[in-house]
Amino acid sequence: QVKLVESGGGLVQPGESLRLSCAASGSIRGYAMGWYLQAPGKQREWVGTIPSPYVGTVFYADSVKGRFTISRDDAKNTLYLQMNNLKPEDTAVYYCAEKVVGGNYWYEHAYGYWGQGTQVTVSS
Repeated sequence: QVKLVESGGGLVQPGESLRLSCAASGSIRGYAMGWYLQAPGKQREWVGTIPSPYVGTVFYADSVKGRFTISRDDAKNTLYLQMNNLKPEDTAVYYCAEKVVGGNYWYEHAYGYWGQGTQVTVSS
């Protein structure tokens, strides 16, 4: 069983950037890894997923496409989420997750392991 731990959240102003990390206790090689967010009072929603092996394509939700970038370092068992041009509506708890079964990348129930989440607040 793998443990995922997110870090890097915090309070930033609109337009600023933040990079989240997700450290896994075991190897993430061979597993697609995803990011989700949950805004206050709303359901958790998919941000994006990076497949494994990574061959150049990452899948993103339309709401973050062009602003967020997901990357992975399998040697370090770490997943990243670079967030640029942050907006107040990006305020949420961000979770990383490991995809353990088949299915669409945005399908939440395809992810079997989740981190505890890290808070990102975008406010002036």
